[in-house]
Amino acid sequence: MRSPRLLLAVLCAAAPLFAINDPVKTSNGLVSGAPGRDASVHVYKGIPYAAPPVGSLRWKEPKPAASWDGVRKADKFSSACVQAPYPKNSVYYNEPEPTNEDCLYLNLWTPAKSAREKRPVMVWIHGGALTRGSGSIPIYDGENLAKKGAVVVTINYRLGLFGFFAHPELTKESDRNSSGNYGILDQIAALEWVQKNIGAFGGDPKRVTIFGESAGSWSVNCLMATPLAKGLFQRAIGESGADFQPLRKLKEAEEAGVKIATSMGAHSIAELREKSADEVLKAGPAIAYPTVDGWMLPADVYTIFANGKQSDVPLLVGSNANEFTTLTPPPTNLTAAAFKSQIRNRFGPDADKILAVYPADNDDQAKESFLANLRDVTFTWQMRTWSRLEAKTGKSNVFLYFFTRPTPGPDSKRNRAYHASEIAYAFNNLTDDHPWEDTDRRLADIMSSYWVNFATNGNPNGKGLPAWPKYTEAADQSLELGEQIKPLTNLQKQALDALDEYYSRVRGN
Repeated sequence: MRSPRLLLAVLCAAAPLFAINDPVKTSNGLVSGAPGRDASVHVYKGIPYAAPPVGSLRWKEPKPAASWDGVRKADKFSSACVQAPYPKNSVYYNEPEPTNEDCLYLNLWTPAKSAREKRPVMVWIHGGALTRGSGSIPIYDGENLAKKGAVVVTINYRLGLFGFFAHPELTKESDRNSSGNYGILDQIAALEWVQKNIGAFGGDPKRVTIFGESAGSWSVNCLMATPLAKGLFQRAIGESGADFQPLRKLKEAEEAGVKIATSMGAHSIAELREKSADEVLKAGPAIAYPTVDGWMLPADVYTIFANGKQSDVPLLVGSNANEFTTLTPPPTNLTAAAFKSQIRNRFGPDADKILAVYPADNDDQAKESFLANLRDVTFTWQMRTWSRLEAKTGKSNVFLYFFTRPTPGPDSKRNRAYHASEIAYAFNNLTDDHPWEDTDRRLADIMSSYWVNFATNGNPNGKGLPAWPKYTEAADQSLELGEQIKPLTNLQKQALDALDEYYSRVRGN
């Protein structure tokens, strides 16, 4: 028979194989999860962080979730928020999930063995133009990041007209004299849930990183800007998306909302709330936008950052080399003359400066300039602007990247390093549907380590990793993440400087 001391030693040696004690007590009740694929990680799916925004709560700021008795099983994903699926021929297509207005749930992966561990926390905000997506898409599986030491949370938030519909009657109904930003308010409610509850899962509420891609990165940008989210996170990662261009004001958003209501044959918000979810979905736009409403956003994001009013936290941001190959590929019949005409219509008196850096001496060059200009206007300029403003008006470290690795496969030469292709590497989730190479596996291991290191201490650098220089406007250094991982200087400088001049004039007007 083993001695008690020997038995204790055996149990201690085996402890790392077992995850946190289950069930876990949250502010609303007990939840039980399930083991991950690796026994060191425990997974909780479909935990409510807010009340279902249905009926009279449609187009209301999120309300607290109801409490429950007993133990709630948290072993299945909730429905995704109401949305139209991507077409099957889209690179962004996933098998459709059940959708419902009752969708304000989150999912959690924890490697902690006890609530005392205080692991760094990473809260993922999905992309999809604020009209599509969910926290349960397979590429967002948090287990591999959790195995590197972080507690990972993914969330759903209201989309399209359900999340970003403004209307004068809604503004009047609100005690904040605001409407139109319900999806961002949902994200804030999820972060408030994290502050209250993440400690029970072994996470540290004082080391919360928000990270997202595309519309998720727009959201991270807004969360840094809004006073409502101050103190709810301590680091931020943005992948390909920010809102430093002029944003719509509340009156403009309300006018658009009135037109939508009229198109639906509704004469009041009460009538709109009686419309089915499918009717609301069909009336919505393909892309939704936040609104400068005077409350969630007291000013546009650029002004908030320029005045140093943002949450001043360590920042890691970047974009991809070929963002628009899968978003808006150039028309096959695009000519140099047509491209020049587009630029003159878009940029007016700045067109000559823009054409100097996006030349169109022939049709083939025009197609490449078409892609490069869209990439820089929508992403590269936004991420450099984010870096520069935080470095200028904040005191926190900033790190900028440029992702250049083409996803291997039959479409690699056409799509190259396309929009969202970096996500698989950041999550270290290289799935079986691509012929991944050793270069990809190395890059995924390094990128996910950078992300977890940043969540841990606000700096991506660590032992055995290529050095990542801090961003300053004077040095203008970023890090290439691709077949090579190396510092870059003056990323797209001539083009981005020309766009700086253009947007400076636009803001001045």
